[in-house]
Amino acid sequence: MERRLSEFARETAFVRGENGGDPFLEDPLVTGMAYDSRAVKPGGCFFAVRGLHTDGHDFIANAVERGASVVVHDREIPEGLRRGALFIRVPDSRLAMAPLSAAFYGHPSRRLIVTGVTGTEGKSTTVYLIYQFLRLLGKKAGFFSTVCYSLGDTALGGEKPNPEHQTTPEAPEVQRLLFEMAENGAEYAVVEASSHGLSKKTGRLACVDFDAAVITNVAHEHLEFHGTWEQYRSDKANLFHSLDRAREGSGTGPLLEESFGVINADDKSADYFAGATERRTFTYSVEGRDADLSLMAIESSPWGNWYEVLIRSEGTVTDIRDQLPGAFNAGNVLAALLAVSRLLSIPVREIIPLAARLKPVRGRMTAVSRGQPFEVLVDYAHTPSSFTAVFPPFRERLDKTGGRIISLFGSAGERDTKKRSEQGRIASDYSDIIILADEDPRGEVPMDILEEIAAGVHGHARGEDLFLIPDRPLAIRKALSLAREGDIVLLLGKGHENSIIYADSPVPYDEIGETEKALEELFPRHRKHSSS
Repeated sequence: MERRLSEFARETAFVRGENGGDPFLEDPLVTGMAYDSRAVKPGGCFFAVRGLHTDGHDFIANAVERGASVVVHDREIPEGLRRGALFIRVPDSRLAMAPLSAAFYGHPSRRLIVTGVTGTEGKSTTVYLIYQFLRLLGKKAGFFSTVCYSLGDTALGGEKPNPEHQTTPEAPEVQRLLFEMAENGAEYAVVEASSHGLSKKTGRLACVDFDAAVITNVAHEHLEFHGTWEQYRSDKANLFHSLDRAREGSGTGPLLEESFGVINADDKSADYFAGATERRTFTYSVEGRDADLSLMAIESSPWGNWYEVLIRSEGTVTDIRDQLPGAFNAGNVLAALLAVSRLLSIPVREIIPLAARLKPVRGRMTAVSRGQPFEVLVDYAHTPSSFTAVFPPFRERLDKTGGRIISLFGSAGERDTKKRSEQGRIASDYSDIIILADEDPRGEVPMDILEEIAAGVHGHARGEDLFLIPDRPLAIRKALSLAREGDIVLLLGKGHENSIIYADSPVPYDEIGETEKALEELFPRHRKHSSS
């Protein structure tokens, strides 16, 4: 794709010439958008963005060497460096990315019916379930989430893993992904909308026209970025505020008759989010509260769930069956059912039979089995609220059988530190053995993080049923070596991710693959038996 700068940039308020001049006197051909100089291709527009550890202004020369035709910056650039490209100074390079990228790609969200999903937990799963329902109902759809993505060009099940740790990409990537979905003929897009992505400080989703907003819950998380709980919640509410904006169709794509929201009635902030939009909102509950969909009973097993749900509009109770491990997935299914029902104007009852065909997300309660006599589950749970959702059902089940819970987890470096001791406290309430290991230490000292978690642990003795082992592969082997028949080993915090981030650089890592390898090393008899 290539466009002249004047063809798309005139509509934005960010582009101004140096010293009041006309930037379009030079009208370079632009072939793409990039905020990483290493990703610049000939003709690319490079945004010099300041980050936590680096400043894109320091890499302008590299971007120009790679062929950038435009450099967008917000800092004074020495005259000697202002060569080889058109330099455009803006008030804030980061906030300029969304409007310029949206304009370059022709505002792709206007060619799609876009659903945004936010929340502290359950975002990735709910995104994937909505996408699956749409595809099972014959609709062409794309999505992107923390775990994986589809640009609408593959069959259901042909999704690609997300190579980044970033839940919501930067604005140039968001707009490119939506553009490719639209070009592939998708009618629907489902977007995982993180609080960072919704924040006005980043503007990653600022120029996405949302038709539907879904929120799963709001709990303590990411205060290192948002500063306060109130700001965190306010940033999440930006998704619902966006529903009130005038929706502009492109004339070439579908347009939803009326935007709407879906809210978890069990969450303490349910009324807050309902009040964040003038549009109609729909509710679900897994605690039996009055809602459009309300869970009345549930039976859970490692292979899925069966539950009874009251459909308020009909006043009837119906059964739902799924193959999603973890009782907490019931809420994600109800949210997805409501969203798809409203998107397609189809009664929930007609969609429910498809729940049995839904597939779980990789790294979300993924069972790893090599014939060992105990369960091993890999999950992404990494917050106090997710711990309170994950642990209790397993504790209740094992209290009946005499099995033990062996939990392994860590906490991310350079992120919210207040949650660390709380993670330790909750885990010790339910776990028989706790092993603390690296998650993503980043620039912090790994053992310091583990000590902060351990400070919240109670009723466990170091070296007996509490172990601090930063090296995660070694920690996994320790957990598996301690397990016996009937136990459950919970490996939490990494899930689908493909690396562990240290101070110097990310180290390639696959939790599921590492666990499979460790089981084969520790239980060769079972490996041989299971393959015969």
